[in-house]
Amino acid sequence: MKAMVLDATGTPLREAEVPEPFVANGEILLRVCACAVCRTDLHVIDGELPNPKLPRIPGHEIVGTVLAIGSAVERFRVGDRVGVPWLGWTCGVCVFCRSGRENLCDRAQFTGYQRDGGYAEMVVADQRFAFPIPSVYSDAEAAPLLCAGLIGYRALRMTGDALRLGLYGFGAAAHIIAQVARFEGRRVFAFVRPGDDTAAAFARELGAAWAGSSEQMPPEPLDAALIFAPVGGLVPSALRATAKGGTVVCAGIHMTDIPAFPYHLLWEERIVRSVANLTRRDAEEFLALAPKAGIKTTIETFPLGDANKALARLRGGDLRGAAVLVP
Repeated sequence: MKAMVLDATGTPLREAEVPEPFVANGEILLRVCACAVCRTDLHVIDGELPNPKLPRIPGHEIVGTVLAIGSAVERFRVGDRVGVPWLGWTCGVCVFCRSGRENLCDRAQFTGYQRDGGYAEMVVADQRFAFPIPSVYSDAEAAPLLCAGLIGYRALRMTGDALRLGLYGFGAAAHIIAQVARFEGRRVFAFVRPGDDTAAAFARELGAAWAGSSEQMPPEPLDAALIFAPVGGLVPSALRATAKGGTVVCAGIHMTDIPAFPYHLLWEERIVRSVANLTRRDAEEFLALAPKAGIKTTIETFPLGDANKALARLRGGDLRGAAVLVP
C-alpha cells in the first residue's frame, strides 16, 4: 500500500510502498478514506514529542471503511464506516484506566506516534478505540472531528458553565469548538495572531462576539479561556484577560515554555490546567453532539502524496479550518 513515512524527526515524510498491515485479535483493518492533518503531527515530525517509534506513519484523525476484522471483534462488521483518534490503545488495568482516566494510562499507545496512523491507504486499529461516524458528514468533513473536535470538546468541558469563553489560536480545533460553545449559549471571544485579519473574520463568521489580536484585551473579562496555540506566552495573557475564579485550559499536547508571571494574575482563585489526550467517553459524547449542534467543519483537501505540502501550510498558519488528506 501507499503511505507517507517518517524515517527521522526533523525530516520530510517519504512517500513509499509498504506492506499491508496485519490484523491481530481485537483489531480492525480499515481502508482509509480521509485523514485530517493535526498540529500534533507536526510535534511528532519536528521531534517536539519524545521517543516516537520510527519509522512511523503519522496521522490520527482517520475516517475509514472496515475491510477485515480480527478474532474477538464484536463492535464492527466489514463495510462499517468508523473513525480512529489519537488514543489508540490502553492497558485497562493501571490505576488510571481503572478510575475512568484512561487518557492518562501508564502504557497508552497513540495513533501516528507509537502505532502507525492514517497517512496511508490502510490502517489497523484496536476496535475499542474506533467509533461510528455520524452519517451527516462526508469522510473528509468528519476527519477533523476525531482530534480537533474531540480534544477541543474535552478542553471545553474543563471550563464548566463559563459563559464568556476566550479561544486563543483560531485554527482547526477552535473553529469547531466555537460552534459547540455557541450552540450551548456561550459567548465566544477569539484571539488570533497579530495582523491575521483573515482568521479574525473567520471567527466572526462562526459567531464570535469579538475577534482580535492575542496581544489585546477582550472588551470584557472572560470566565474561561482555551489555549489551542502551542505558545506558552499566551498563558499569562489569558490569565490577565480572565475574571476572578476563571479557568485557563492549555489544550495542546505540546507548548513552548510558560514565562514567569506575577502572582496577582493567578490570585483570586484562577486556575491553570492542561488537557491530556481523550477518553472513549469523550468520543461517544462529542460524536453524538456534533450533528445535533449542527457542527460544520471547514476543510481543504490534499492528495495523500501532498502530505508535506499540507503540513507546511499548517506550520505557516496558512489554513482556514483543517487540512485533510485523501488517499
